[in-house]
Amino acid sequence: MSWLFGSKKEETHTESGAVSSGIDPKLGFDPSQISSVSQIISAPGGLDTSRLHPLAGLEKGVEFMDLEDEELTHMEGAQGLIPSRGWTDDLCYGTGAVYLLGLGLGGSYGFFEGLQNIPANAPGRLRLNTVLNHITKRGPFLGNNAGVLALTYNLFDSALDAFRGKHDIYNSVVAGALAGALFKSSRGLKPMGYASVLMAGAAAAWTGVKGVLLGQ
Repeated sequence: MSWLFGSKKEETHTESGAVSSGIDPKLGFDPSQISSVSQIISAPGGLDTSRLHPLAGLEKGVEFMDLEDEELTHMEGAQGLIPSRGWTDDLCYGTGAVYLLGLGLGGSYGFFEGLQNIPANAPGRLRLNTVLNHITKRGPFLGNNAGVLALTYNLFDSALDAFRGKHDIYNSVVAGALAGALFKSSRGLKPMGYASVLMAGAAAAWTGVKGVLLGQ
């Protein structure tokens, strides 16, 4: 009957020999002799995923998630200085750029205003504090107002673009007029009219400058 158990004894003998030599039968190498990852990679069967922990699930292969970049907008006249995928990009780019511009201009104005209002014979700390106070007063004020105007303008402009199916100077002028009127709506009709005219003119000027830069 020994021939019935010959293979079993041979396997047992092989496994006992591998254990005695320090080689892990599952990994195929001696973990105590590994000093770097390169030795595992170079070992025969070192990258065999079937030898790894079953919970890792690597024997199924690596799954990739396909991500497709959104296409740029194809709306007539909507091509700007910066590639845009739609109204959300225009909203973010426009509002952020105008806010930073207003913050910089307001901070510069506050800097020179602070220099003019430094008390005579004031110590250095008082001089610095006076300048910084004027910068932090004018910069955020102008930046916040400019950002709100740009946000409102872009919302109106995007709504008009979607309604008419194209982007042109008429949309920009009307959006500017509406944004200016809404911005000063709490001050009365006269301030609303002034702000509406100023914003419409600024929108028309920006559209003209953008057209020149884009060669349209």
